[in-house]
Amino acid sequence: MAEPARILDQIDVRPAFTVADAAALEARFAGVDAPEMLCALLGGELRGRVAAVSSFGAESAVLLHMVAAVDTDVPVVFTNTQKMFGETLAYRDELSERLGFTDLRVYRPDPRLLRLKDEKGLRWSYDPDGCCDLRKVEPLRRALVPFDAWISGRKGFQAKTRAALPRFEIDEGRLKINPLADWGKERLDAYFADYDLPRHPLEAAGYPSIGCLPCTSKVQPGEDPRAGRWRGWDKVECGIHVPEKPGEEPAF
Repeated sequence: MAEPARILDQIDVRPAFTVADAAALEARFAGVDAPEMLCALLGGELRGRVAAVSSFGAESAVLLHMVAAVDTDVPVVFTNTQKMFGETLAYRDELSERLGFTDLRVYRPDPRLLRLKDEKGLRWSYDPDGCCDLRKVEPLRRALVPFDAWISGRKGFQAKTRAALPRFEIDEGRLKINPLADWGKERLDAYFADYDLPRHPLEAAGYPSIGCLPCTSKVQPGEDPRAGRWRGWDKVECGIHVPEKPGEEPAF
């Protein structure tokens, strides 16, 4: 008798989520407030598949508090560019401990790539895009390998480039969730007060948006909240927030 045809092993290389999936979630959660939405997702279809990515910046405590209220075991990813303010590192530790997160994952730039591309540590001064790619984008890409989705703290009011920010989008085949996309500064401040959350120590000193030390300056009254980031350069994002458009292939 002839042996049955052998079934070949196949590797599914399809992305976990598509642009259509993001659109469906946008419709499903229209009008649902961020805490309720996170409760449904983190306790439902995204349980064990999602990480919260945080810069531990000026407003990070709000989103992290919401996540912790649902599940303190959700992994929290922090990319330490090795150019951070000391105040940010201290705030990260304080806030993580206070909220009770059990899985804080710190990723740093690949030391081999630093030797090749930024041996003197000054790339930020002449090529800020290249520096961000080396110190933020590449480490975050490694950090997100185990996950199908991630949570971002971006808000629409922070910059003109974020004004039309959706709550769900696709980034390199993963679902990216922006729960606070439609939250304004007053609402964030009220949340801080309601839950007695600690503020980033640099916020009161004139830093409403806090990134790496060499590329962050104080913001003057009336300026865009992110005006102090990469001041003097035609640059408003670090490179980790580049949404895919319908029909695009994910950039793995």
